[in-house]
Amino acid sequence: MTYENILVAEEEGIAVITFNRPKALNALNSNLLKELSQAVDAVAANSGIRVLVLTGAGEKAFVAGADIKELAGLSALQAKLFAKKGQDVINKLCALPIPVIAAVNGYALGGGTEMALACDFIYASENASMGLPETNLGLIPGFGGTQRLARLIGPNQAKEMIYTGKIIAAAQARELGLVNQVFPAEELMDEVMATARAMVSKGRVSLRAAKEAVNNGLDTDLSTGLKIEQDGFALCMVSEDAQEGTRAFIEKRKAVFKGRLA
Repeated sequence: MTYENILVAEEEGIAVITFNRPKALNALNSNLLKELSQAVDAVAANSGIRVLVLTGAGEKAFVAGADIKELAGLSALQAKLFAKKGQDVINKLCALPIPVIAAVNGYALGGGTEMALACDFIYASENASMGLPETNLGLIPGFGGTQRLARLIGPNQAKEMIYTGKIIAAAQARELGLVNQVFPAEELMDEVMATARAMVSKGRVSLRAAKEAVNNGLDTDLSTGLKIEQDGFALCMVSEDAQEGTRAFIEKRKAVFKGRLA
């Protein structure tokens, strides 16, 4: 499928979606969100894709935020529908049963930070910066930022970032636990792809079960979370991947996972 606002590539089980509006610093508008939703659906339907990477075109931005020109004229109802559209596609991204990595290669502001928060973890370049500066416009984050940031770094840190609208450098984002790793800009994608390839080599069933266990467990108490883990472990145990993995360990060879779910 041909897109106007994103690029989609696939190689060795890794899909890369690139936000491709570099003249607008990859700002999110309705058309981009629609295309991203379609692309995520295509990834979900492709059993050959084991990992998804999100990044931005150009050297300046991952996503610099929502397109302010589009926001400026919205009524209250239109604004609610725009926020819902953004939340829907981000929720769809979160629900993917495969690992998703954000490769933040520059500005990730507002909707850009919210898009990165939807991924399983974030790698950033040294020149990257992140923040939720919507209060500078008299607004609040609308694509899930008030909820996901607080869950990731704690409510106090999240409130400070949101209330002040401050923008933080990649190094500080790592200190807060918002970013996993920081690399020189020229090394970012190589490091992201190396991590993606390492995950592709694992059992597809186990990665799916691990993601479900972590994500679903976060929204419940420890006792219920442990039961979720038990169920995931048991289902993995009877999978073709687990049978291959345990057999390969006993036979002292490298496992060759097929990744079939049935």
